Amino acid sequence: MVLGIESSCDETGAGIVRDGKLLAHVVASSMDEHARFGGVVPEIAARAHLHAFNPVVRQALDQAGLKASQLDAVAVTTGPGLSGALQVGLAGAKTLAYALGLPLYGVHHLAGHVAADTLEHGPLPEPCMVLVVSGGHTSLLLVRDLVREPILHLGDTLDDAAGECFDKVARVLGLPYPGGPAIDRAARGGNPEAVAFPRPLTGGPRADDPYAYSFSFSGLKTAAARWAEGHRLRGGEPPVADGAASLQEAVADVLTRKAVAACTAHGVRTLVVVGGVAANSRVRALAERRCASAGIELRVPPMTLCTDNGAMIAAVGDLLVRAGAEPGPPEMTIDPSAPLEYAALTPVAARAG
Repeated sequence: MVLGIESSCDETGAGIVRDGKLLAHVVASSMDEHARFGGVVPEIAARAHLHAFNPVVRQALDQAGLKASQLDAVAVTTGPGLSGALQVGLAGAKTLAYALGLPLYGVHHLAGHVAADTLEHGPLPEPCMVLVVSGGHTSLLLVRDLVREPILHLGDTLDDAAGECFDKVARVLGLPYPGGPAIDRAARGGNPEAVAFPRPLTGGPRADDPYAYSFSFSGLKTAAARWAEGHRLRGGEPPVADGAASLQEAVADVLTRKAVAACTAHGVRTLVVVGGVAANSRVRALAERRCASAGIELRVPPMTLCTDNGAMIAAVGDLLVRAGAEPGPPEMTIDPSAPLEYAALTPVAARAG
């Protein structure tokens, strides 16, 4: 029985997993508190985690029909994320683990997103291609054994992540925060071919292109902002539905084109798409179409497991326990900017002197 704790941004999550099976999944979001600021305020997020920690853990135990004494291990996100938010989650997890005499495992947040898919579709094929798309991360990963082997980065975002692009353009278009769901809703009434937005880093012959699997959404964001500004300079408002649909199409096109190309180039037959932007309807639909055409199996977690949650952290913890991994040391700390190299993340603060 592994309890997972997630607190890297604005969701406080607790999940319980046993032998790859999800027993409990509880999330408390502070998104509404951040919406009026147009983005996440770190201090507000940390305070919200402090208030939500005990209730979500209690609710997860109730949902699973368990007592705390029946837990076997605790797993917690130790990075990357907001420093204060991560500290709250780690402090709470350490307290639980110490009080119950349980091993504590530090988990990389992005590995959690990858493991979320196993709760719906079972063990990951070896190897598989993983496209991680969220508000702060866009990466294309070659994964063999998630908890035993290093994770190979084929490409990462060079600037804005896909979700960050959605958030920033949504603000320009007058849509609410968070921008991803707002763009998706607005796009339903628009024409995805109305605006010829650029497809960044998709040119050049693959063999000679050092950015073949890298991403860049800053220029796309700027193009959308200039398009909206042009309409306003002419005395009108931009057609929001068309702009949202065209932006969404550009993002989905770049993400899925690169992901399918990477699968083909590396002889991988399974693509797993995870992270908050994996909930986007156009990303899902285009990925399904392109994977079907290329003979690639597509796996996408259910919507509730795409965004940040404790269940995905519990899933990694469960895999680490079953693999016989060593738990983290008592002095384990956080790393807000940790690169994804291994699923386990157990940074230790440097000692003074």
